[in-house]
Amino acid sequence: MTLLSPDKQLHPLLPDRFARWFAARGWAPRVHQLTLLEKAFEGRSTLLIAPTGAGKTLAGFLPTLVELSHPAPREGKSERISQEASPLTRLAACSGSPPSPTRGEGKNVRSLHTLYISPLKALAVDIARNLERPIADMQLPIRVETRTGDTPASRRQRQRRYPPDIMLTTPEQLALLLSSDDAPYMFSSLKHIVLDELHALVTSKRGDLLALGLTRLWHLAPQATAIGLSATVADPQSLCRFLVPQKPDEAHTADLVIADAGAAPIVEMLDTRERLPWAGHSARHALHEIYDLVKANKTTLMFVNTRSQAEMLFQELWRINDDNLAIALHHGSLDVGQRRKVEDAMAAGRLRGVVCTSSLDLGIDWGDIDLVINVGAPKGASRLMQRIGRANHRLDEPSRAVMVPANRFEVLECRAAIDAVAENAQDTPPLRSGALDVLAQHVLGRACGEPFLADELYDEVRSAAPYTELARGDFDDVIDFVATGGYALKSYEQFARIRQDKSGRWRVANPKVRQSYRLNVGTIVEEPMLKVRLVRARRGGSGSTGPIARGGRLLGEIEEYFIEGLVGGDTFVFGGEIVRYEALVEDQVYVSRANDADARVPSYMGGKFPLSTYLAERVRLLLADRKAWAHLPEQVRDWLSLQAAFSQIPGPRELVVETFPRADKHYLVCYPFEGRLAHQTLGMLLTRRLERARARPLGFVANEYALAVWMLGDASAMIRNQTLDLDALFDPDMLGDDLEAWLAESALMKRTFRTCAVISGLIPRRFAGEEKSRRQVLFSTDLVYDVLRKHQADHVLLRAARADAATGLLDLRRLGDMLARIRRRITHRELDRISPLAVPVMLEIGREAVYGEASDELLAEAAEELVKEAMARD
Repeated sequence: MTLLSPDKQLHPLLPDRFARWFAARGWAPRVHQLTLLEKAFEGRSTLLIAPTGAGKTLAGFLPTLVELSHPAPREGKSERISQEASPLTRLAACSGSPPSPTRGEGKNVRSLHTLYISPLKALAVDIARNLERPIADMQLPIRVETRTGDTPASRRQRQRRYPPDIMLTTPEQLALLLSSDDAPYMFSSLKHIVLDELHALVTSKRGDLLALGLTRLWHLAPQATAIGLSATVADPQSLCRFLVPQKPDEAHTADLVIADAGAAPIVEMLDTRERLPWAGHSARHALHEIYDLVKANKTTLMFVNTRSQAEMLFQELWRINDDNLAIALHHGSLDVGQRRKVEDAMAAGRLRGVVCTSSLDLGIDWGDIDLVINVGAPKGASRLMQRIGRANHRLDEPSRAVMVPANRFEVLECRAAIDAVAENAQDTPPLRSGALDVLAQHVLGRACGEPFLADELYDEVRSAAPYTELARGDFDDVIDFVATGGYALKSYEQFARIRQDKSGRWRVANPKVRQSYRLNVGTIVEEPMLKVRLVRARRGGSGSTGPIARGGRLLGEIEEYFIEGLVGGDTFVFGGEIVRYEALVEDQVYVSRANDADARVPSYMGGKFPLSTYLAERVRLLLADRKAWAHLPEQVRDWLSLQAAFSQIPGPRELVVETFPRADKHYLVCYPFEGRLAHQTLGMLLTRRLERARARPLGFVANEYALAVWMLGDASAMIRNQTLDLDALFDPDMLGDDLEAWLAESALMKRTFRTCAVISGLIPRRFAGEEKSRRQVLFSTDLVYDVLRKHQADHVLLRAARADAATGLLDLRRLGDMLARIRRRITHRELDRISPLAVPVMLEIGREAVYGEASDELLAEAAEELVKEAMARD
């Protein structure tokens, strides 16, 4: 890692006009910004890790702006830049582009110089806005354009023919561009690739798709260097590998530059004046306190973890907004026009608060935000740091944040996260192994663009960090799958998407396959979405069957399965408004304005974050340290003290199992603190074992922290009489035959397979002019799944689905680590009634889908009953 001396104000690579621009704003180039300029001059790929407000974005673009600040050499002059020329002269010469062999001959045409890739469309738009300022101020001859899913088709066409100097895009749009036959023309002159918020890209299948796209770019533009930007990274070296081509048995890494740390953030937890709930996630108890914080600050961002929470919180804040504060809503399902209005209003300082989801987690540069409120537990220390970084955005001044836990367990999680932030501890997950379904999509995309030889593509794919260890057999299976569908599907013509020509090159089978690929590219598989349009109410009011006006203002999109549960006249909250469901016509949901205090809040299948392994470990350590309880709110300290007196507080490496009777059933409650996904898998496997032990289990329920199983058999007596052995019940061997037997009959594998089938392109979601309904996709994928299980159990998609289930919905690795950690360390507490710690998970049993304030009231009533039992004294 090379750093310049901090007192160096000017640098030979920084042109005078740039030095003057910095000086005019009272700034000086930061060390890491000048270091990235040096790295670019040396032709080195680099990862920059810098805190929010340290000028990461400018650092990433500074080499590009400097290189493009000088006009390209005119064709025909043939001027050679001597090695004796100044570094700046040689660097500026890099901006010249060789004439295209197929287009622009005889013309001085600037071509694509820098490609910026972001995980969020909003971030690309924001970066474009921020780049305009230095370009305009210094009158640089540079054209910047965005290309996202929101870009009009006419502009996309023009960008392919006349690329801008700098293009700001997303992984999905890059895949689309690379699948065109003019990709070599567009990318051959590429000099820099800037990957923003890199840590957020590489830990998902979007990262796999991006890594494969990079391998193609390295092939088309071997001179291009990559610049990775990130603020929160647990393992920087893995990201350094992602930025450069890999070779078999030889790890290559980009250079690493770490900027100086900024001012430490100020993070507090709200010690509510209200009664802190035992369970639930709405945080309605703290609404007035949240509103007071918004009122006391100039601009506040309020983060929640799901879109439904965002709709609920926004609606509730407006209900109590007696001061008529300008509060807005931002999440991924809102219409793009609405999102842009919110972003522009925020940038202009016209808003007092914005309720948002992860749609604004990353990189948006709004310096006037002076407070971030995180409603609910953050689920990860690095995610919390990202959100805190949205405040202030000035390196030398601390960001301020307030955590608002929704229940008592979340207090522990918030406290652990605050401590982790104070230590600058990161918990971003490690670099993943590349998924086979994403590889199948990439193979098809390559065939859509330029025919390929399998041997050459195999070498190209293995240069991507996630696919370095890809076995040739797996690669060949993917090629066979894209070409035929696999052995079991070979007789169905629609699954043959590529074919081999006489030269041995693979090419797309027909134009329809190419069109289908472009309509279905990407790895984000959401529930089918329907457009929501605001129209006038039907004459006759609710339930009328009269005609409905067409058209209407587009509010955004909503998941189909939620609309399936509505009837005419039902009300729900969407886009910050209360609307009445009028009709569903094709893919359009028509709604009218309504006024209903009990309107439903839409639920979304996606958007819930799992509790990170690191944060779960810190929660266990916090629980076990009685001295650390002093930093917890009084209500939580009392709750834990009662648990310690009545039962036991779990130790960091042990599992406490409580058994007790209630009504006509018996309960087994344990506290692994490993997250909902791992607990759900554990519950499924435990009930199978309890069934064999004749405990007659009836069901189970899990939250992020605990698991409860209820049964007809007396678990306490069985353990006492040694007919039920807890060490055997929780033995890690449950992840063997028990897991396989359960998966064979579980609908979960079908669900996982469905996602893999869509990503791989086997089952297209969209066709020209239409989109498959949820039922059509379910039917198609379930049918194929049953065929493959019966006739080709080792099919590449079944292997991909098992790998996904193990790391995603089942969280098997985490469950296996937990079972190994608590082996022979299980403590049983036989109780005569529910314990204080068990109350939150017991409240999850039998919960109905009740909406609005009624949900909180019912939960409070149930809690009151259980709390009385838990607090009772002999």
